[in-house]
Amino acid sequence: MVVLDVTIVTVALPHIQTALGFSGTNLEWVVNAYAIAFGGLLLLGGRSGDLLERRRILIAGVLVFVLASLLGGLATDQAWLIAARAVQGAGAAMAAPSALSMIAVTFPEGPLRNRAMAVYAAMAALGLVVGLIAGGLLVTYANWRWVMFVNVPIGLAVAVLGARILPRSPRRAGGFDLPGAVTATAGVAALVYGLSNAATTPDGVSHWGDAKVIASLAAAIVLLTAFAVIETRSTDPLLPIRVLRNRDRSGAYLITLCVGTAMLGMFFFLTLFIQDVWGYNPLKTGLAYLPFVPLLLVGTVTSQQAVARIGARPLLVASTAIAAGGMFWLSRTTEHSTFAGGMLGPEMVLGAGLGMLFVVVYLVGLTKISSSDAGVAASLVNVGQQVGGAIGLAVVGTVAWSAEASNLRSQVAAAARTGVHASGALRTQMYDHALATGFARGYLVSAGVLALALIITVAAIRIRRQDLSGADPMSEPTGDPAAPSRP
Repeated sequence: MVVLDVTIVTVALPHIQTALGFSGTNLEWVVNAYAIAFGGLLLLGGRSGDLLERRRILIAGVLVFVLASLLGGLATDQAWLIAARAVQGAGAAMAAPSALSMIAVTFPEGPLRNRAMAVYAAMAALGLVVGLIAGGLLVTYANWRWVMFVNVPIGLAVAVLGARILPRSPRRAGGFDLPGAVTATAGVAALVYGLSNAATTPDGVSHWGDAKVIASLAAAIVLLTAFAVIETRSTDPLLPIRVLRNRDRSGAYLITLCVGTAMLGMFFFLTLFIQDVWGYNPLKTGLAYLPFVPLLLVGTVTSQQAVARIGARPLLVASTAIAAGGMFWLSRTTEHSTFAGGMLGPEMVLGAGLGMLFVVVYLVGLTKISSSDAGVAASLVNVGQQVGGAIGLAVVGTVAWSAEASNLRSQVAAAARTGVHASGALRTQMYDHALATGFARGYLVSAGVLALALIITVAAIRIRRQDLSGADPMSEPTGDPAAPSRP
């Protein structure tokens, strides 16, 4: 539900713009408000679960999310909807790391955790795709408000069942790092805000030099530097340095950053391409992503079964290489491509690679983590995805829109030199070619980012096969201290 809301709104944006009178500039805040609140509050949400009991924070976050979704669906003006999306992000920041950390403290390292993490990873990855499909269905057969309302019954069911089924975790003694919470939240929020506003627009105008972008990114640097200093001196840090001292976990967090950077930009620009160039309606757009799903599930099942046998490092090397190859293949798609000849193959390869990658990177990101730090480790996995998504839309967007504008200008100039007036059908052909060219450059950047994830895997990941098989008797216990010991 939490990941689904990153993409479900994307398909409905044109309908939201018409219904509430958004300008093109303000419309992006329907997406950005959620991303900024989600990314900015993740560390705080994860640490709150460690200190105040994970089940309580999870259920509270889900209820906040449900209330915000209901209010968002009832919105009658722009400010109302944007505020509701921000509150949704705050609820998501409480729920997401609490859910992931509960897996780490409930299931011991080995086959049980591997299976549980495979289910979690499948839901997280499917959320991105299902959001696009569900958005198309709801916009076509209901209206845009249902992309918000759909969360209400799901969230209420989770809250009720969670209160009955999920185990309690002991509250941890210790103080709350208020200076760290303030600087981390403000720093990540400023970073996401600055990047969200920095991307070059479709007309080729760059905003990297805008005063608000420079000020936001500078503030992010200052705040995150202050946060790092505070954490080294705090007796009860929000982000204990010991969490990052493990090179495997730190490598996993960097890999999630790369994946977030590559994937959110890809979904955004591919959705625009198949609607604007191929002329797909919202429903057909969502259905175009269906082939992604079975290969994603195959990848998660395969990696869950293989990780204890061959280890995490070989699987991460294979999955990042497969995903990078799929993204490179996608960059070959042109305006003349068909769905079967242009999009189907790359999305199936990407699905297989990402299905394998998500499971293993979640396992490595939580490997050998103590129960008292499980929430903050889980939040770092999610922070990488959220900040990576903002970086992807900014950097990939800048490359894509700059290339698109440059290509269109070149075509118009070439037509003028030959005495041809670019109008009507010719102008449309030029626009389609420019979009295809620009987005292909963006996919190449995403492929390069996934190749960087491959390099990080080779350089940083050294985790042993036994660490994820539960076979090492000397491994650090990670379960809940209150839970019964394993025989």
